[in-house]
Amino acid sequence: MTPHELTQIVFHKGELFILDVRNQSDFHDWKIEGQNIEIINIPYFDLMDGVESALEQIPEGKKVLVVCAKEGSSIFVAEQIVEAGRRDVYYLQGGMKAWSEHLEPVKVGDLRDGGALYQFVRIGKGCLSYMVVSGGEAAIVDTLRMTDVYEDFASINNIAITHTLDTHLHADHISGGKKLAEKVGATYWLPAKDAEEVTFSYEKLEEGKDITVGTTKIAIQPVYSPGHTIGSTSLIIDDMYFLTGDILFVESIGRPDLAGKAEDWVGDLRSTLYTRYKELSDNLIVLPAHFGKITELGEGGVVSARLKDLFAKNPGLNIADEGEFRSAVTENLPPQPNAYQEIRQTNMGKIQPTEEEQREMEIGPNRCAVHDK
Repeated sequence: MTPHELTQIVFHKGELFILDVRNQSDFHDWKIEGQNIEIINIPYFDLMDGVESALEQIPEGKKVLVVCAKEGSSIFVAEQIVEAGRRDVYYLQGGMKAWSEHLEPVKVGDLRDGGALYQFVRIGKGCLSYMVVSGGEAAIVDTLRMTDVYEDFASINNIAITHTLDTHLHADHISGGKKLAEKVGATYWLPAKDAEEVTFSYEKLEEGKDITVGTTKIAIQPVYSPGHTIGSTSLIIDDMYFLTGDILFVESIGRPDLAGKAEDWVGDLRSTLYTRYKELSDNLIVLPAHFGKITELGEGGVVSARLKDLFAKNPGLNIADEGEFRSAVTENLPPQPNAYQEIRQTNMGKIQPTEEEQREMEIGPNRCAVHDK
């Protein structure tokens, strides 16, 4: 089973039974999730002499997927299960490594000039990036490391990538924005307040600058919105779509501690969420840079919500007492992302890890929200 096929099962809430044969610590840190997916963990070394213990726990008549880190162990176990007489048994091609890196493009909606907005869902890690398409050109927001996916999509659709943007300096994944911009001759944008230590050139993403895509001038309007980082900048596209980066999610809000400045930035975070965003149209469609729970996936896999609905239901937007808010976003936070300091250094251009090192740095779930545990 390919990561694309598994993604479609997750998107459409299909039924699946997963046998994960990684070691217990890796399984408990990060696993495949879906609303109708049942999953158990039996380490590979417990199955080398036979799969009887697994067969006792695998229900009859269900599609079964065996998963491991890189696919080799899952092939062996899946073959043993088939030899024992079970049918409809699969292994995940490329294992969890491939699951972590898979991007699934889904259409969010149309733009008023005939263009379109696409969300690229990194289903295994909860990262979301965007492609704004208009007049044969495209801007990519919060580009991920797997830049070939965007290039392939643009090539198939005869689109020229002219801009890449990061809403902030990321700490949980390696940005592909600068790399892709250099490869295709696009302009790379980054908030200046997050870029004080970067070692490369960039265009300043700041209020007062409208970035246009295509001949029809679809405006991407930056909105300075600090809190997750000091430079965090949201984007309004076509007066309809609101890309909030890691400030506001569908079911939570961004954490302010990934640069070691939680106490300094918590006030900025509250001001952005409770004052700045309140000044905007509450009909904007919020499109975040991450999702933390599989329940945040909507129709067809799109992660989005109306701003007014988030003001009504999102717990992070409904803490009236400022002291209580401060405690909520600075105390009892989930673990920080794996290798987040090294990821920040990479995104500044200070270190240049190999592809394999970058892959290892990113393994595991994103932890950019207050509630992700």
